[in-house]
Amino acid sequence: MIPASGPAGGPLGILAGGGPLPGEVAASAARAGREVFIVAFQDFAEPAVVGPWPHEFVRLAAAGRILSALRARRCSELVLIGPVRRPSLRDLRPDAEGTRILARIGRALFAGDDGLLAALVRVLGEEGFHVRGAHEFLPGSLGRPGPLGRHAPDPEASADIRRGIEVVQALGRLDVGQGCVVQNGLVLAVEALEGTDRMLERAGSLRQPGPGGVLVKLVKPGQDRRADLPTIGPRTVAAARAAGLRGIAFEAGGTLLTDPARLREAADRDELFLVGIHPSDGPCGEN
Repeated sequence: MIPASGPAGGPLGILAGGGPLPGEVAASAARAGREVFIVAFQDFAEPAVVGPWPHEFVRLAAAGRILSALRARRCSELVLIGPVRRPSLRDLRPDAEGTRILARIGRALFAGDDGLLAALVRVLGEEGFHVRGAHEFLPGSLGRPGPLGRHAPDPEASADIRRGIEVVQALGRLDVGQGCVVQNGLVLAVEALEGTDRMLERAGSLRQPGPGGVLVKLVKPGQDRRADLPTIGPRTVAAARAAGLRGIAFEAGGTLLTDPARLREAADRDELFLVGIHPSDGPCGEN
């Protein structure tokens, strides 16, 4: 059920990073009768994705322009969706409002992504906006428990998944990353600032002899689920295949799947398993 807006709520504001999910949120909201307005972050949001909807491209640190654009269109509810690479302070070039907001975010600017996003959600609330989770608008895109597609992990892959759960939960408690790659109990790579695709490239260069490894993606412990849920899509499958992996395990109920039908088809074609897991229970769907 898409959350409805009150009569004075105005359009749903979407703060859009990269990838297809900003467009999927916009389409889902529009099907439910909501108007939308997209603030597309320059150098990150994809023109083909945001093009069908009312939008404006804005620099990431141009907070004054972002807030004025949202207020001009009467947006009171916001969704933050799509990856944005954190720039260096030297490259931010904030406007006056951006400088004020950066000061309010304070030390969280130097924390991990979850700490920074939690501070951003807090500041947006103080500015009068209500931040919603993208999963509220895309309930059909939340990964479910068990295998998605024809393939499932065997006992060896399940052992790698259990090892990956331990590693990613430790990373998450430090607010470092949401994923890792494990092969035969050996941690090939952990996700940090570079993101999943770059991590998979690195894991591929470190692949060991024998059956391929496993990508594990989880929500960080205590993470605010209104921002930066783990996301996998057909491009993730292609990168996992190129890295020589044999499957992907993701947190059921806490991972957004971009284009789930194409995702499943890609995994079946490349003979990779996709499996939704509950971290406290371990792998589901073991052969």
